[in-house]
Amino acid sequence: MKPVVAITIGDFNGIGPEIVLKSATLPAIRRICIPLLIGPLGVFEHIRSDIKLKVKLEKAAAVISARQAIPVVDVGDGIGADVQPGSLSKTAGKSAGLAIETAVKLCLDGKAHAMVTAPVSKEALHMAGYNFPGQTEMVTLFSRSPRVAMMLVSKTMRVGLVTIHVPVRSIVDRISKDKIVEKALVVFESLKNDFRISRPRVAVLGLNPHAGEHGIIGTEEKDILVPALEELRTQGVEVEGPFPADAFFGNKAYVRYDAVLAMYHDQGLIPLKMSSFGKAVNFSAGLSVIRTSPDHGTAYDIAGKGTASIDSMIEAIKLAVQFAGHRHD
Repeated sequence: MKPVVAITIGDFNGIGPEIVLKSATLPAIRRICIPLLIGPLGVFEHIRSDIKLKVKLEKAAAVISARQAIPVVDVGDGIGADVQPGSLSKTAGKSAGLAIETAVKLCLDGKAHAMVTAPVSKEALHMAGYNFPGQTEMVTLFSRSPRVAMMLVSKTMRVGLVTIHVPVRSIVDRISKDKIVEKALVVFESLKNDFRISRPRVAVLGLNPHAGEHGIIGTEEKDILVPALEELRTQGVEVEGPFPADAFFGNKAYVRYDAVLAMYHDQGLIPLKMSSFGKAVNFSAGLSVIRTSPDHGTAYDIAGKGTASIDSMIEAIKLAVQFAGHRHD
């Protein structure tokens, strides 16, 4: 049987429902999985009409099968009249949050094999009472997963993050030897188990310019990162660093490694998105459920115009299907 992939609506005032519907109807996607849409059925029907997509939607039954119509788990507030493209809305935030909660539960209950989350507005989620920095943190809590590492995956590179959605001024306080070891181990184990790489090699970036220049531009490398790398090696992780981030990416040293561990969000994701924006995938490594997401946001500026690219959503679904196969073979 093909895996069931729960796909959340995201913020329905952004491009979420559009890219979800367009992707779920593709023959190439229907051949590899059963897409199960999560969100208000009325909103999905409204968007389907707006973008003139000829596909039948129906409320999901207890048993999901590869039928012609696309099944929808009808959750969250929201009807067609609530859709206001490009606008912040508590209703859209609530629907997005409930869809994430529902998708996680379906995966935990074995009714879905993986989940893919469409882009959300953190501000709209906060308006609805979901006070999380991002979807990664939400899925981690709802799935009761003890560890997670946010990774961005493209055909060019795989980048894991030590800190995720934190203010720049707080980064140094959030970095410790234990946290670096934890995140590196999560990435390492995912490379082996999800990506099926037998002997993964991981590169670790420094925190400071020039990786601290031997303590002249900061001591975090010698005080925190070097001891962390030594600890990782004792645990059997093939790891190298800390590397100066600018030279590492400028010299394309990443091609020699199976993953790169960056200290903070922009350090790792700017180079990845410069090389692969719109075709990369956000993957939450280490969770008890499989969760992927497109590499972009709600794109309020083009919401409702029917012009959103579905490339990253397609890649996110494909990667989720690949991992589901690895975990269930």
